[in-house]
Amino acid sequence: MAEGGEASGFSDEELRRRKRKKLIRYIIAFVIFQTAVIALFSMTVMKFRTPKFRIRSAGFERFEINPSNPSFNFRLNAIVGVKNPNFGTYKFDPSTIVFYYRGVQVGNAAVPNSKANFRSTKNLNVAADLVTPDNVGNKEILSTDLSYGILPLTSEAVMEGEVTIMFFKKKKSARMHCNMDVITQAGIAGMLQNINCE
Repeated sequence: MAEGGEASGFSDEELRRRKRKKLIRYIIAFVIFQTAVIALFSMTVMKFRTPKFRIRSAGFERFEINPSNPSFNFRLNAIVGVKNPNFGTYKFDPSTIVFYYRGVQVGNAAVPNSKANFRSTKNLNVAADLVTPDNVGNKEILSTDLSYGILPLTSEAVMEGEVTIMFFKKKKSARMHCNMDVITQAGIAGMLQNINCE
């Protein structure tokens, strides 16, 4: 009758070899699992994404138009949103939104510095005085726009800031390019519609 490890048909050396192989398999499986977790963490939580900067809605505090001598004078109160898709805060510097009518600057709005918390949207109230510039160009086009009841505007801005995820920081710029229509038609004048931001 065999004794010790040979009783089960395996020598002590063979049992040790089998235990080592099993341990190596466990170690390899653990390393693969850890690598997968780290890769997933890097591609989701630790990935730095670009925030979005948009005009969400707006109203008018002052609304004056003159179709006969084509001109306009508006006080625009807008809500702008800074959407932060990151798993960390986005602190941004002061910036300026510039408004254009058919490529000509007609006003601007100051955006204060602030921060958007992780995976949330920070809403800010801004105001802009939009006035017909002297270099508006062809006043007949402005007269036509006012008579049709739709004044097209564009807004442009660049916001500089920094995303912080855990102990890591990265500078990120949020850009705004929005097209919108000011309704000047009698009866429903003083509305901002068709806001479309890229």
